[in-house]
Amino acid sequence: MPADPRTSEATMDAASLYREEIVTDRKVGTIRLMVPVKSDGSPDATRPTIYTGDAQIMTNMGALPVSFDIEASNLAEAVANYGAAAKVGIERTMRELQELRRQQSSGLIVPPAGAASALAGGGFPGGGKIQMP
Repeated sequence: MPADPRTSEATMDAASLYREEIVTDRKVGTIRLMVPVKSDGSPDATRPTIYTGDAQIMTNMGALPVSFDIEASNLAEAVANYGAAAKVGIERTMRELQELRRQQSSGLIVPPAGAASALAGGGFPGGGKIQMP
């Protein structure tokens, strides 16, 4: 019988370790550098550094964090590409929000047929399944 995944121990993949570094201009946003490292903590030059951007957009519910990947081979390139990547990330987030709103609005409860006439004084109150002959 297979082990229950909820009770198994969490194990990290020693071949996929990254050190996280944060760079910010304290005005527009933040860039996270995911620097690949070996299991002994030394840099792993065989894998590329991953650059991700963080920003916030203001909504009527408050600030909404947005994360996005930045295509770059070094930090200077990541800084230069930040604006374009942020635009794509924000547009993606807005589409996702619109889809969530659409799903939420389509979940409206529709009353059964005849319920409106029962409320207006016609028909039997209660709307149960028992019908009089």
